[in-house]
Formats: sequence, C-alpha cells, structure tokens
Amino acid sequence: MSRVGHHIKAALHLIHSIAGLVLALLLALIALTGAIMSFEDEIGDYLNSGIMQVAPRQAPALMPDALVARLKAGQDLGKVSAVTLSSDPAAAVRVRFARDEQGARPTSLYVDPYDARVLGAPRGEEFFATVRRLHRWLLIPGDAKGWGRQITGVAALGLIVMLISGLVLRWPRRAASVKMWLKPNLGLSGRGLHRSLHAVIGTWVLPVYLVMTLTGLWYSFDWYKDGAVWLLSRPHVAAAKIQPKQPRAVGRPEPVQPVGFDLAWSTLQREEGDRFSKALLTLPAGPGTVIRIRSWPKDSTLDTTRDEFRVDAVTGQVISAERYADKTLGEKIIANVLDIHRGAFLGWPGKLAFMIAAALMPLFSVTGILLYLSRRRLRRPAQPPLGRLVPGE
Repeated sequence: MSRVGHHIKAALHLIHSIAGLVLALLLALIALTGAIMSFEDEIGDYLNSGIMQVAPRQAPALMPDALVARLKAGQDLGKVSAVTLSSDPAAAVRVRFARDEQGARPTSLYVDPYDARVLGAPRGEEFFATVRRLHRWLLIPGDAKGWGRQITGVAALGLIVMLISGLVLRWPRRAASVKMWLKPNLGLSGRGLHRSLHAVIGTWVLPVYLVMTLTGLWYSFDWYKDGAVWLLSRPHVAAAKIQPKQPRAVGRPEPVQPVGFDLAWSTLQREEGDRFSKALLTLPAGPGTVIRIRSWPKDSTLDTTRDEFRVDAVTGQVISAERYADKTLGEKIIANVLDIHRGAFLGWPGKLAFMIAAALMPLFSVTGILLYLSRRRLRRPAQPPLGRLVPGE
C-alpha cells in the first residue's frame, strides 16, 4: 500500500474510532428499543385478544358519534381524537383520546360496537409508547418538537459514517473470498477475537443497518424527508406534500366548529363499499372540519399499505383521496418507509432479521471499546526496568 493509502486508512480509522466512542451507548440504546418494538403488533394482538373481539349480533352497530356519546355519558374520559372502525361485525371499536392540558395522552379503549360497553384498555400500550418515545426522541421533553429528534438523526448519520469507513478498513486483499468476508475466526482470543467478531458480524448486518439509518433519517430531518419526497414522487404529488408551514394567526382565535365522525364514516362506506378491512378516523387537531381517514384494504399485508382520504365532516365532501394502488414505485416506497425501516416489507422473516441485527448493536459497542482500549495499551511505551538498589550504593 502506498504512503497516501496508509494516510487515508489512518484517517478513516481515526474517524471510525471517534464516532464509535462518542455514539456507542446512544446507538445501542436506539437499536435495543427498536428491537423491542419489532413485533409490537403481534404482541399487542396476543395480549389483548380477549377484548378485541365481540359476539356478532343481528342489531346494527352504533354509528360512531352515538357510540362516543354513550361512552362518555356519565364519565369524564377526555376528548376523543380518533376511532378505529372495522368492516368485521365481530371486531371491537378502538377509541383514542387527545392529549390533556399536561400533555399526557390517556390510554385508548376497546369498546363494544353494539352498545358502547367498555371492553378494556389495551395492555402493553403505555409500555410500547414509552419505548417508542425513547427510540425516537430519547424521552427528551417536546417529543418530535424537542432536541431528541435531531440527536437521533445525528446518531444515524454517524452510523452511516462508521458503516462506510468500517467497510473500507476491513476490505480484504482477497475481496472475492466469501470466507474472508463472512466467517469469523472463533479460534482466536482476546484482541483477535474481538476484532474478528466486530468486523465479520458487522459485515453481516451492514445492509440492514444501512436500510435502518437511511429510512430512520426520514423521521429526524425535514430537509431529508422533503428531499426524498421530491426525488421519489411525481411533481404534482411532491408539490402537494412539501408545503411551507403556515404561521399561526395572532389575535382572536377562530371559533371551533364541533365535528363528528358519522358523515365521514358514511362517505367512506359509500366510496369503498366492502373493500376495506378497517379504517382509522382522526378528528382535526385545530378548528378545521376535515377528518383524515386511513383505510386498509382487505388484502393489505403491511400496516403502511393503505388508502388515505380527507373528508369534510360537515358536508361529507371528499377533499382528497390517495389510493395506494395508484401510487408510483417511488411513492409506494415513501408510503412504506416505516415497514421498510423495521423489515416488515419482507414479512415476519424480515422483521426477525432486523430485530436480531438491532439487538446485536451492543456487541459492536462493547467490542469497539475493547479494541480501542487494547490498542492504547499496545501503543503505550514500555517502562524501562528499574535496577536493583544495593545497600551502600
């Protein structure tokens, strides 16, 4: 290797080491919380199987506004923000609530669609909500509006730097040898074993980590998200999604017109018929009257494979309709960012592989720190032996 090559390798090694030492614990925390959430849906379905289903009846199910009214009669549950309704007559309705004045969100409830009887609160919801806030925002106050969002984004950028520099540093002389790339030398011990595990297992998970970081940046930086939308969407779709945020009006607030779910729900049933399996209806957070509806087709296998509508709750007019089937490949990639991020686009084997890769992150933190400490010991100059002191000298 030339002298220039040695200098480049030394610089990459320094960058890789510094980034690893600074971000080791943070990346391990983010990865472990991500691993915990890998099978959140399956765990939630298992824990709450007893309250997610009801016995179908001959009587028609309550309309959502009547259901909410009965639910809130005689008890203060807070402001309802969304309901999840299903075309399955045996499925319970899930009611979600808005944040209170302290910023806390009450737990959601499963409700009988025929008589509004409370079936129970979903177990595990609060736990996974806390893990999600730790994963995305490090529990820093402000959530998505706080500094945690940018910190996790910087950590993701640092991981990309480590992945690229690590790949260059371990590029073997026999690059075509599969054994050199993928087989760890478990016969070694100490520094040699740490180096082998760090390099070889890092090669195994490198593609997964690249996918995780490139999709995770979507949730950290608006400039990254807007750039991806511009790159992957059709011009008119990108123009609609990349809108400058409107400043809040100063002065007398506009009167909030009360809106309900019924008209939007009837519009969805009329537009979709029996093609959807479930729908999430979310009330506007501000003074508007437009309800957002996310509708999952019956053949949908991914949580992000859904249609999205915006319906005026007062007139029933469909303001916009985004059907997943009409999206281009790039727009489908954008729609599926979350399922790509967690490996769900490959089915449960993909989720398992991504979970294992995330759970391995502490291994690289530990072996990287051990390699750094052993390297410092090797570079430490040896102490000259002290001569014996002879009495009288």
